[in-house]
Amino acid sequence: MKKAAKTVLFILKNKYLVSLVAFVILLLFFDRNDVFTQMERKKQLRELQSSKQFYQDEIIRTKQQLIDLQQNPAALEKYARENFYMKRDNEDIFLVEPAATSKKK
Repeated sequence: MKKAAKTVLFILKNKYLVSLVAFVILLLFFDRNDVFTQMERKKQLRELQSSKQFYQDEIIRTKQQLIDLQQNPAALEKYARENFYMKRDNEDIFLVEPAATSKKK
């Protein structure tokens, strides 16, 4: 037991070791850019990068759709019919909505 007490006392008297341990603890837990903050920022960065990739893919798809609508009249007519429910003069359009399911008690 005396040997363990001497070792602990030696470590506590060593000002360089105490300073190093205090500095490491300060950087790991109490700094503005501590370990937990860095992990959270890396998570946010991964989410933002995946979001960026999704929007870049959507931009490419939308540009291709725009080119198709500008160059193909049949595609323009199809788009107008599907999205704006447009029709020709001699047509009637019937919209059928699915029946709402209700739970019986």
